[in-house]
Amino acid sequence: MKKKTKIKKTAYHIFVSVFGIIMIYPLLWMVMSSFKESNTIFITAGSLIPEKFVLDNYINGWSGFAKISFGTFFKNSAFISVTATIGTIISSSLVAFGLARCRFKGRKLLFGAMLLSMMVPAQVLMIPQYIWYQKLGWVGSYLPLIVPYCFAIQGFFVYLMVNFIDSIPRELDEAAKIDGCSYFGIYYRIALPLMVPAMVTAGIFSFMWRWEDFLSALLYVNEAQKYPACLALKLFSDPGSSSDYGAMFAMATLSIIPIILIFIFFQKYLVEGISTSGLKG
Repeated sequence: MKKKTKIKKTAYHIFVSVFGIIMIYPLLWMVMSSFKESNTIFITAGSLIPEKFVLDNYINGWSGFAKISFGTFFKNSAFISVTATIGTIISSSLVAFGLARCRFKGRKLLFGAMLLSMMVPAQVLMIPQYIWYQKLGWVGSYLPLIVPYCFAIQGFFVYLMVNFIDSIPRELDEAAKIDGCSYFGIYYRIALPLMVPAMVTAGIFSFMWRWEDFLSALLYVNEAQKYPACLALKLFSDPGSSSDYGAMFAMATLSIIPIILIFIFFQKYLVEGISTSGLKG
């Protein structure tokens, strides 16, 4: 029996390792290709390890375009992602607390509408949203990429936080009411500190989605100076002339570093927030 168990465990780990390598291979290929000479990337595409490691792609890529450093694009991405994420966390936590703790007419209807909004494809809303933002004069600015997310437009985050708040004992709310706390006082003094795992989870996902939101940036940002990093990467590819794929891969490699670091540092909160474990100890 012990031998069979060992064989099963060995086979399982081999399968998982092989599957993991297959899944991560495209990412490894991109990273390693960023150290190859740009004109040899596709000639030696079958080889993962570069014959000669060069840093020219990072130097050329960071220099950017038309005297605009790629650092500017990273700053734009950071501004959009951080601002939208902060707005998402604050608005989603407020709405989630109201739905989870406040009793009012139409609460269930609003909660159901929020769940239905999660099922509507973003492509369905794309044209009416663009027309709306154009009439507001927002096209060409960062407002369409930030303001909507400051008003709990992300139903997934509200749903996540509602479930987390439901796991917090209501006795804490009752004790706070006896001490004279209002609903906002209960939210600020009790719910908010306990919601940290759920808020960090929402923050991680929101930051990732905003950092990688190529389509929205393509629709609403029309000046190269304002491009985020995800949109600026396409400038390296020019079907009409030549494309610098080495610089593109180099900057794409740098662009995934913030997401990886955030995931590593906040992994603990991510697991707790998704599991909605509530109070511990």
